[in-house]
Amino acid sequence: MTIHKEGFKIIGVTFVALILVNFFLRNCPSALPWSVGISTLLLLAVVNFFRSPVREGFLHGNAIIAPADGKVVVIEEVEENEFLKGKAVQVSIFMSIFDVHINWYPLSGAIRYFKHHSGRFMAAHLPKASTENERTTVAIEHENGSVIVVRQIAGAVARRIVCYAKDADKAVQGEQMGFIKFGSRVDIYLPVGSRIDVKRGQIVRGRQTIIGWLE
Repeated sequence: MTIHKEGFKIIGVTFVALILVNFFLRNCPSALPWSVGISTLLLLAVVNFFRSPVREGFLHGNAIIAPADGKVVVIEEVEENEFLKGKAVQVSIFMSIFDVHINWYPLSGAIRYFKHHSGRFMAAHLPKASTENERTTVAIEHENGSVIVVRQIAGAVARRIVCYAKDADKAVQGEQMGFIKFGSRVDIYLPVGSRIDVKRGQIVRGRQTIIGWLE
């Protein structure tokens, strides 16, 4: 287990801030023990959030692997109007603050589209979050011509989305696509007719659980 690079600055700032708080409370014998205890727990919580586990990935050319840890909250046929301009099967994974928040590429292929959208910070489980919250959209074209869309969505607590994808770049299944800070959601839009191997309410592990298969 290591610390993700996206966490170094936040962990450092948190550490310095907590040191200063406890320094100013050094002359308050009744408050200092409580402050030290709470500060330690808070720092450990921030470090835990930015953990980067070493895990083996399931890699297969036609498999769609989970891009994030979390709970499947949506499986339904929808209209994806940003890039696909048509019907697709949406699978949404909600990440709580206790989940690993790294995002992985679910499929290998050429990146045909990337865009960051500024937006609101509604609760990530709400349907409108997919189109109104701050988000990034990445479209990946598989070698067989199939295209999937992956969307990182900020939530009520998440205030920053990091995405490493670049338009016309190459996505490699299982490699890191980005990171969302402090609770959020990832949507995947698959071609209609794709085989789906997960169920609503199922807990999935990024880079390991198979979401479905391209036909």
